[in-house]
Amino acid sequence: MKRRVFFFAAMQTTGLALAQLPGLDSLMKSVPGMPSTAGKGTGDSKTDIAGIKEALAMGTESAVNSLSKSNGYFGNQAVKILMPSSIQKVADVARMAGYQKQVDEFVLSMNRAAEAAVPLAARIFGDAIREMSVDDARGILTGGDTAATEYFRRKSGDTLYAAFKPVVSTKVNEVGATRAYKDMMGQYQNVPFVNAQSLDLDDYVTNKSLDGVFYMVGQEEKSIRTNPAARTTDLLKTVFGK
Repeated sequence: MKRRVFFFAAMQTTGLALAQLPGLDSLMKSVPGMPSTAGKGTGDSKTDIAGIKEALAMGTESAVNSLSKSNGYFGNQAVKILMPSSIQKVADVARMAGYQKQVDEFVLSMNRAAEAAVPLAARIFGDAIREMSVDDARGILTGGDTAATEYFRRKSGDTLYAAFKPVVSTKVNEVGATRAYKDMMGQYQNVPFVNAQSLDLDDYVTNKSLDGVFYMVGQEEKSIRTNPAARTTDLLKTVFGK
C-alpha cells in the first residue's frame, strides 16, 4: 500500500514539474513584435530569435519527457549512470564474491534518483529560454551543432545543480541507493587491497543527471540543425533551413 501511495505521489510531482515547461505560443509572445503563431519568416533578428526559442522549447521538452520516464536513464546507454570509477574496484570484488545483486541495485537506484529529479529542469530551461537576448540567439544560430546546449550550461548549469541536488539527496534514500551503496561497501571495507576513494554520492548522481540532460538536449539540437525532417514547423524550416 505504501509503495502505491508513493508511486502516485511521484507521478503527480513529475506532472507538475513538466507542466512548467513553457509552450511554444508562450515563448513566441515573449519576442517583441512576433506573432504567437509563426508563418514564413523573413530572416530578420526577430524571426531568428523566435526560431531559436521554438527549437529550444521543442528540444528541452523532448529531452525532459524522455529522461523522466521509468528507465529514461537506466534504459538509455548514452546517459545511464554507471558505477563511479572511485569504487569500481569494490564493485568488481563484490561481483566476484557473489554480491552481484547489491551492485545491480546500487546502479539501478542511482538512475531512478536521476529520473525523479529531471522534471525540475523544465521550469529552469523555460526561464533561460524566456531570458534569451537577441545577441544570445545570434550566437546560437551561427554557432556549432550544440551551441544552444552550451548556452544552457552557461546560463542554467548552477541553477540546475542547486535544484537537482536536494531532490537527488532525498531520492537516493527513498529508492535505496544509499542502502545498496553501504551494503556493497560494507562487505569490503576491511579488505587491504581494495582502497576505494570516498564518494559524495549525492554530488555524483546530481552531476551525472545533468550530464544526461545536456546530452539529450544536445542530440535534439543537432537533429534540428542537420535533419530537415526534424524541422516540423514553418519557422524552424525558415531559420534552420538557410
